[in-house]
Amino acid sequence: MTSRGPEATDGELQTVHREVVVIGGGFAGLALAERLGREGVEVLLIDRNNYHQFKPLNYQVATSQLGISEVGYPLRGIFRRHDSVKVAVGEVVAVDPEARSVTLADGTVCTSRILVLGVGVDANFFGVPGAEEHCYPMYTLEDAERLSRRLIGELDRVDSPLGITSDIDVVIVGGGPTGVELAGAIAENLRVVIAPRYDGGIAGKVTVHLVDHGDALLKPFSDASHSYARRELEQLGVQLHFGTSVTSVSADGVELGDGSRIGSGTVVWAGGQRPPSLIADSSLPLGHGGRISVDDDLTVPGHEGVYALGDIALIPDTHGRGGKTASLPQLGSVAQQSGRHAARNILADLAGRDRSPFKYRDKGIMAMIGRGAAVAELGRGRRQIQGHVAFLAWLGVHVMLLPSAWQRVAAVSSWVTDYGTSLRPRRVNVG
Repeated sequence: MTSRGPEATDGELQTVHREVVVIGGGFAGLALAERLGREGVEVLLIDRNNYHQFKPLNYQVATSQLGISEVGYPLRGIFRRHDSVKVAVGEVVAVDPEARSVTLADGTVCTSRILVLGVGVDANFFGVPGAEEHCYPMYTLEDAERLSRRLIGELDRVDSPLGITSDIDVVIVGGGPTGVELAGAIAENLRVVIAPRYDGGIAGKVTVHLVDHGDALLKPFSDASHSYARRELEQLGVQLHFGTSVTSVSADGVELGDGSRIGSGTVVWAGGQRPPSLIADSSLPLGHGGRISVDDDLTVPGHEGVYALGDIALIPDTHGRGGKTASLPQLGSVAQQSGRHAARNILADLAGRDRSPFKYRDKGIMAMIGRGAAVAELGRGRRQIQGHVAFLAWLGVHVMLLPSAWQRVAAVSSWVTDYGTSLRPRRVNVG
């Protein structure tokens, strides 16, 4: 994959040059590389993993609803028909926007005519003592697997030959879509899956807590959606803690800002995100939340030939509410559309044509709560639907975002089993 210059010797930096170098195989990087690959543009796609992961479904891996192969797909498999697209698995440790180059952990330097940054985000623990050491984030498949092993292991531990030995408290920090979807899935598992398969009283010994410093769930949604999500989670038995934040986390619990404490060895952090230190350490212009500021054509101002896409980019929303220019939300649909548009602008760059501004097609927002329960606010007008119709819409949108036909078929098959029966065939602990 990498190649040395003709005079390189051992100990010298290895270098490789491609027309376009893309960091990150998420929604944005994938959409961009696929479009350029169809045109035969020479692309190097770099990611720390050899697979594309569908992050919005990580929580379903954690709750044994979907398997890893249904959420992650090999990058090389996606580009098998695009000979001009090469995939490199490695950790990017430095970015030089002036030279349009990146350096990998093994010392390889990748240079380009056009550099595209789409590295995604990491968990933001906001400096809360103990959070990074003791919490379970939900940003990678490894995170989801680790949480799944923990949840199953806890159930196996307390369901001993001597009877139920202790209670289990699961704390989820953050009332956004990830927190709500995970809380609903775990609570639903208690009723539908765990109760008939473990000791009869074990489900009653497990409590799911959701903590948020605000006064409502799913903050970007409408008041009607806030109320619906709250009602559905409470009916599932989730204990909601509003208006307070987590001030510290230890191996056996969390301290809250109101002075109370919840004893728990399983604390899931769904409370914030931030760009990786790689971005903070660069000379790129940064805005709110440490994200990269970009112009309306998705290029980084002051850095010719550098694009920033997806969650790490502050992409202007020229149709922001109240007539003010705002940034677009960190959604998969924004990342995917920005990747496709950036590819068109890169083709224009290579052909010497003018770029065009990015205009996001707002398809709305949605969140799953449990079987037959979801909220969706569709289009720019935010047409609201709830219940079974929103539930089916959520399934349909998410299955179509999966990168392969095989994954779509497998996911639908799993969901038929998950939501039509009490089975969870993936409830196996191999850790």
